Amino acid sequence: MGDTSIISARGLGHAYGSIVALHSVEFDLPAGRTGLVGANGAGKTTLIKILLGILRPTLGSATVLGFDATKQFLKVRSRIGYMPEGDCLPDDITASEFLVQAAGLAGLPATAARQRASDVLTLVGLEEERFRRLGGFSTGMKQRTKLAQAIVHDPELVFLDEPTAGLDPEGREEMLELISRLGGFGINVLVSSHVLGDIERTCDWVLMLDGGRVLRSGPLSHLVDADMVEIEVVGESAALVSELAAAGATVEVSGSHVYVSSTDGDPFNIARDALAATGTGIWSMGPKATTLEDVFLEGSGE
Repeated sequence: MGDTSIISARGLGHAYGSIVALHSVEFDLPAGRTGLVGANGAGKTTLIKILLGILRPTLGSATVLGFDATKQFLKVRSRIGYMPEGDCLPDDITASEFLVQAAGLAGLPATAARQRASDVLTLVGLEEERFRRLGGFSTGMKQRTKLAQAIVHDPELVFLDEPTAGLDPEGREEMLELISRLGGFGINVLVSSHVLGDIERTCDWVLMLDGGRVLRSGPLSHLVDADMVEIEVVGESAALVSELAAAGATVEVSGSHVYVSSTDGDPFNIARDALAATGTGIWSMGPKATTLEDVFLEGSGE
């Protein structure tokens, strides 16, 4: 991907003693919203720590916004924001005070820091809570406060680590909507999450890790689209399956569901003709719904 990448890795590896967390991974991530997914122990946390300059890799290199994450980590940190997963907020100050401090630490002058804090608290829906102490905040309010501190200094890129953790359905919807809006403010996003549905809702690109290795990296649309027809059959499917196979289609059967794909023609047309020829009754027919979870499980061999 070259110069268009905002995050790249070349032969990046890290081991904790005899435990290898990353196995010489290589990838290029474009501008926009990228989802970093993988099960516990996949290497997501190790990768984020390396990209933030907190951890020095055992081998290889990584760049963030064109800067070496190990050698130029101060330049990286000055241009990014980070929303950690854990509860790290001080209890005894208000949301406004916390945001002003965060903006000041990022280098904003006092007046600009206060204005920016006010604007960002409004953006995340905490304008009426700005003078409440953080210790009295709900989980959802704390998550939005952590997001606010990650973007208060207008970074080029923000890392969000499990941003919907602990949220109820309403709070999750609000957080996903906020993440989706960040691109409109010119902020690139890397979302680390084990909730694959959240990644599908918010991201354009996905980087999948499994056992410290890159399982997939690419546009989300390319990973989850499938040129396959799903037919739910009434009664027996044997005649239909035989007709489809004779027409050169690839057929899979699971209970009353028949899945049809083909490299030699439109699978919808092939399925239609086979249904007409055999007189098979159906409950439904349409494109197979492939989710990010399907892709992940297929690639990891589970």
